[in-house]
Amino acid sequence: MKILVPLKRVADPNNANKVKVAPDGSSLSTEGLEPKMNPYDEYALEAALRLTENGKTKQRVGEVVVVSIGGTEVEETARKGLSMGAERAVVVQADETQLDARATAAILAKVVEREQPDLVLMGKLNVETESTAAGAYLATKLGWPLATQVMRIVTGADGGEYTVEREVDGGVLTLKVGGPAVFTVSDRILHPTSVRNGVTPEDFEYPALEGGRYPTMKNIVMAKKKPMDRLTLGDLGVEPQAATRIVRYAAPPARDGETVFVESVQDLVRRLHEEAKVI
Repeated sequence: MKILVPLKRVADPNNANKVKVAPDGSSLSTEGLEPKMNPYDEYALEAALRLTENGKTKQRVGEVVVVSIGGTEVEETARKGLSMGAERAVVVQADETQLDARATAAILAKVVEREQPDLVLMGKLNVETESTAAGAYLATKLGWPLATQVMRIVTGADGGEYTVEREVDGGVLTLKVGGPAVFTVSDRILHPTSVRNGVTPEDFEYPALEGGRYPTMKNIVMAKKKPMDRLTLGDLGVEPQAATRIVRYAAPPARDGETVFVESVQDLVRRLHEEAKVI
């Protein structure tokens, strides 16, 4: 089985309070923020590695290819994916400021055409923009089945057909999906028994993790020798067009800290309508 996992480089969301808006609202300053792999992409990579290995013996039984889009700095993100266990990396040079979900999907679709994976695993969310659209755009362009918010994947040793569990408002929805397909995963995919591939023994449980597996020093050194294809948009024959543009950045208004107590629901509704004018 061959799995493609897109990895996006983002500013560390744990330090979002350091983000500053330019006085004219034209840009954001992320000075002092450490870049890292988009957390949900890291979850997707961990799921891909579990699908392509014998979890008990750690023997590799498939191939994981990671792809990152952006400037030369995204090579660091792709290299981390290699150190976690992926076999190969593809880096596509592009101006990230000109890419939204649709433009990103157009580039990924061309990479999929080159790589011909059995499955594309993506994080359900880009933590910088809170966008969940890239997976849907990609599946539409490819004409592949799509499952979002995936929390469990079960397949046989040869892949081809997948039983997936999705988080939905009413609980859990179970689907059977024929490959090739696009899945976007939630953090629940890290549960010790959330990935079953027909190779790892059924009684084996992965350790509980908050993120992907930790790269050992040996794997970090080995990652420097793994193949990394560097491509341009011209190499892929694509000129992605963003569907959205940012007009202005603005910080949320400061709260005054004032608290108003109401005597009844009717009084609350009246205040929301007459004073706050939000209903």
